Amino acid sequence: MTAPKAPMSLKNYPNISDWLHFDDQGKVRLRSGKVELGQGVATAFVQIAADELDIAPERLDLVAGDTRESPDEGFTAGSMSIQMSGKSIQLAASAARKLLLEEAAKLLQADKKDLAVDDGMVMVNDRASDLTYWSLAKDVDLTQSVADHAEPKPEGDRKLIGTSFPRTDLPAKVTGAPIFIHDLELNGMLHGRVVHPPNYTTPLVDLDEERIKADPDVHAFVRDGSFIGIVSEREDAALRAVKKLEARAKWGTPEEVPADPVGFLETVKGEEVESFLSGDPDNLEGRRISTTVSRPYLAHGSIGPACAIAQWQGDHLTVHTHSQGTYQLREGLVMALGIPEENITVIHVQGAGCYGHNGADDAAFDAVLLARQMPGRPVRVVWSRSSELGVSPFGPAMVTKAEAILDNDNHIIGFTTDVNSQIHGRRPGRGTSNLLAAEYMADPKPSTWRKDVPLANGGGADRNAKPGYAIPNIRATKWLVHDLAYRSSSLRGLGAFTNVFAIETLMDDIAAEIGEDPLAYRLAHLEDERGRAVLEHAAKAAGWPGKQEDGAGIGIGYARYKGTSSYCAVVARVELEEDIRVTHVWAAADAGLVVNPNGVTNQIEGGIIQAASWALKEAVQFEDGIVTSRDWESYPIMRFDEVPEVSVELINRPDQPILGVGECAQGPTAAAIGNAIHTALGVRVRKMPLTRDAIISALG
Repeated sequence: MTAPKAPMSLKNYPNISDWLHFDDQGKVRLRSGKVELGQGVATAFVQIAADELDIAPERLDLVAGDTRESPDEGFTAGSMSIQMSGKSIQLAASAARKLLLEEAAKLLQADKKDLAVDDGMVMVNDRASDLTYWSLAKDVDLTQSVADHAEPKPEGDRKLIGTSFPRTDLPAKVTGAPIFIHDLELNGMLHGRVVHPPNYTTPLVDLDEERIKADPDVHAFVRDGSFIGIVSEREDAALRAVKKLEARAKWGTPEEVPADPVGFLETVKGEEVESFLSGDPDNLEGRRISTTVSRPYLAHGSIGPACAIAQWQGDHLTVHTHSQGTYQLREGLVMALGIPEENITVIHVQGAGCYGHNGADDAAFDAVLLARQMPGRPVRVVWSRSSELGVSPFGPAMVTKAEAILDNDNHIIGFTTDVNSQIHGRRPGRGTSNLLAAEYMADPKPSTWRKDVPLANGGGADRNAKPGYAIPNIRATKWLVHDLAYRSSSLRGLGAFTNVFAIETLMDDIAAEIGEDPLAYRLAHLEDERGRAVLEHAAKAAGWPGKQEDGAGIGIGYARYKGTSSYCAVVARVELEEDIRVTHVWAAADAGLVVNPNGVTNQIEGGIIQAASWALKEAVQFEDGIVTSRDWESYPIMRFDEVPEVSVELINRPDQPILGVGECAQGPTAAAIGNAIHTALGVRVRKMPLTRDAIISALG
């Protein structure tokens, strides 16, 4: 039998024992490098393993993101968790089942085909034997190659995969168990708080340290260069002390930065990085139609601010964090601290959901620096809302120009995309610490990372810059702007959000100019049957195109995320009164084999709501280079009473590989909303957020 194609995770961790361990208590320890961020992957991993092993899900204990035993699977990012870790777990579990049943067949002197498993008990011709996985595992060597033994079940034998199995993490969350890092209490724990500079590049110039140290609320004061923080015995004391510290710190002048980052990106060209080229679109003869769109800097806006706990015990450091990359954070800590890797343990604990590089890693290093002054005692750091919105890495502002070349029959024969942006992947690790406080220390460790995510890994600024239509001549180019003193990194979808908005805006503009239905025009350029299917299903669900209503409009958007992941089409309906309101969204998605339909639906629903919030409301505000949008009034996000009615249809393809789904709806949603506004008013708004003021400006 030909072994199934192995994910990269399995190539790095090839043995069954890297993923599974049968303990002495009738349980299976399941290991993953991908962590739970609220997206439901922990449940899916349990479903996959339980299905392959034929055991109750309750027998599985998942260990994820723990550098003591979890595999290093990189960041939990890019909608890759089920594709990489889920597939690896499936293959490893199937290999374990095969080896254990082969051992059972020998001991029972039975034909393997007559054996079955019922919750870990070996059955012979439907009768229970005295053998179980756990008794067998004592004598079976599981340090064997997964690839040599993997035999995943055929579709018809699956019992859990493909079902909406209840979330395994919700009971503890709804009953108030300390599952979140903010609620974790360790013996002897102290409470730390830090004061961040008002700007990423602002130095500390004056502070009355003796007065701070004399404060009865301060157990310890820590300063290292421009890094300052306090440690207190109680959390209320820490909150009082940090307010006084904040008031007494005097900061210098920040580096001069453009007052209008988007306007700056519209006029400057950065380092040219060729992304994709097919044919010769720049020298084609034909009618050219173009659009230029932009988005501002976007904050993660996590409801729970960044948090971490650090503890030094001798020369060993242990960090509890909600980082999306525990091994990568460890690498960053090694570079920032100059200590050996084996002296650092990083353990993932769930925190506020985040899709991208927020402040979790930075808060972890803050805790490390404070705890270093308090050997033996754990120190917990919780960021303020101001720090969360003001100094966490932002999704970078972007300007994308898309141009189509049409032949005499109005068919697109060429397409170019030019993307101007900072880089989208400045996470810790990968040769540089990339930790905020590391840049403030007296011996600073500044970030030196100047590379964007390569297209082979899905792309960064150029993610989805290549249109997913059958066009013979395509060029996509990204222009990387390096020296803006705004801190940018990965945010859900990376460049796909803006690039799909640009491409799908242009598709609608062309259809309007030639008098063609936007759906029909897309289908005329789409050969991929799976792409056509999601468009047709979403349109049918929405009753496309429907009757034109005064003050309302309907629009459509489509993309295959990264060109290799899930297909998604979105239709949005908007009403325009005092403000723009999205009333209904219909989506159809094809993610290949769906492990948990409810989980996939929730992911897409969440992506739609977040994308709508980005498209309509969100923008980081600056004044003299300082972030001024540091609370929910100045950085508004979509409220519960603004959430549209959302309908998601999944096109399950159990015979196809699993595809990542978490970020597939971002770009199509923004495009559908923008196109719906255009349908309603006949005016095109090309700069996000698509606010009332932006519409008035476009009308003018």
